[in-house]
Amino acid sequence: MRERGEDYLCGENGVVLSGGERQRISIARAMLRGTPVLLVDEATAALDAETAYSVTKAILDISGITSVTVTHRLEESLLRKYDRIFVMKDGLLLEQGVFEDLMKKKGLLYSLYMMANV
Repeated sequence: MRERGEDYLCGENGVVLSGGERQRISIARAMLRGTPVLLVDEATAALDAETAYSVTKAILDISGITSVTVTHRLEESLLRKYDRIFVMKDGLLLEQGVFEDLMKKKGLLYSLYMMANV
């Protein structure tokens, strides 16, 4: 994100900001409010891989809040940070647990992870 300064006019509803910039601002606003629960649904979808990783890691490193993350990004170092992973398909909960246990089960998460990381 390039420097724009405090006086930058971002347009109504951030119309001149990129999707990634709007997503980061939304997350920052939630953090500034001191919300006890942060629900993020594909919060990094509009970000490049490196920035998405940094944002997700930062969310996971926040202490004192409960964060619920909906994501399709399957990066091992991040998946290992989640206290619990819920794997859903067609609206049904198929698996739940920590990354290591779900990988040992070789169920849906294992299959998705292997396809994404070949």
